[in-house]
Amino acid sequence: MSSGNRDFRWTVNLPDLSASTLRMQTPSPKVFLPLLLSLWTLTSHSADSKLSWVLEVSAGKHDRTPSVAAVSLPKELHQAAWVRTPKGRRIPLQVDPLGHGWFVTEAIPAETSIRYELDLRRKPSKKRAACEALHEGADVILMAGGRSVARYNQLPTALPRDGIRPIYQRGAYLHPLLTPSGVAVTDDYPTNHVHHHGLWTAWTKTRFEGRNPDFWNMGEGKGTVIPLRLDDTWEGDVHAGFVARHRHLDLTAKPRKIALDEVWQVRIYTPWVRQPTFHVMDLEVHQTAHGPEPLTLLEYHYGGLGFRGRAEWNDKSAVNFLTADGITDRVKAHATRARWFAMWGKADGREVGIAILCHPRSYRFPQPMRVHPSEPFFCYSPPQAGEFAIDAASPYFAAYRFLIFDGKPDPALFEKQWIDFAEPPTVRIQPK
Repeated sequence: MSSGNRDFRWTVNLPDLSASTLRMQTPSPKVFLPLLLSLWTLTSHSADSKLSWVLEVSAGKHDRTPSVAAVSLPKELHQAAWVRTPKGRRIPLQVDPLGHGWFVTEAIPAETSIRYELDLRRKPSKKRAACEALHEGADVILMAGGRSVARYNQLPTALPRDGIRPIYQRGAYLHPLLTPSGVAVTDDYPTNHVHHHGLWTAWTKTRFEGRNPDFWNMGEGKGTVIPLRLDDTWEGDVHAGFVARHRHLDLTAKPRKIALDEVWQVRIYTPWVRQPTFHVMDLEVHQTAHGPEPLTLLEYHYGGLGFRGRAEWNDKSAVNFLTADGITDRVKAHATRARWFAMWGKADGREVGIAILCHPRSYRFPQPMRVHPSEPFFCYSPPQAGEFAIDAASPYFAAYRFLIFDGKPDPALFEKQWIDFAEPPTVRIQPK
């Protein structure tokens, strides 16, 4: 894929999107934005690095499956790279630039805890990181355990076939999303909705400075979402990811005008079992008004987080749906609210799918859902519940976890993973 400027319709009003400029705009890892950590309860202490320290992970009221946990470490312990399980097995500890230590816990029964000992003597592994964020031109490829999980298409992508107007070119989205066996669950530029792109965010029916830009239906030429820059990428033995900035551009204004600033943080995790059947990816969406004027989201049945499933799933008999409340009829699922939603179907003779988990701190949780009656399209759409505004005093926030899976869906697993995402186990650091 070319790393230079892509000729696309709104170039005259865009920032310089060349790969070289994007690299120059990328700060050092010290500016790492710990957005996901806003979802965690972290406990920290001052420490003496000469002592032995343990991380006590408490399950609380839920039985815990293997999952990721995080704790705020004192500066004296930032060099730690390993913890020991009660049976003496070493597992990686990844400390981010702000001193938060991440590791994968074992299964923990409800109302019990497990104590992991910090290993301050063993040095970090020199092997290839378990989780990687690889640069290909201006794009980022996220990998876990040597397997591709997702590709972030930063710049507007090349049109896949003749007959698509240049106005439909778009960047700032994720595609493909891949299962551990390497099967994509997403589609891009589908023939019946060319403006759908894997996994993306945009608003539809809006009001801005008296105008009505539409950032979703790009073919109308009323709005679009453009990439601004890549703030950070990182990798390690527990997680890898990136922070990217986008802008929502009002094309009805003369001249065109920025309505909304958006920050994405995307994070993928190391496989939690040796032979994984699903990949885990988190997305946080932060949006703020670009200037003093708010962007008002009018009541509408779609707009927000969009997901487009595989092309084969356009055959209604080839795709299935399930909400956390047990609804399997896509028509009945539409306009309901649920903490998670799953879509799956056949691909190359095997079943694959995705579960999308909505975090309780997301605006209007549980968010209303748009489920298309005949196409493999899903959207978490807060405007269904009525009008709201994004302004300086009221930014928008949403967080999601994606389980991209091989095989048949497992509703019990989805529910357990949602609990671990919504109410993660608590971690306390204390002297041994």
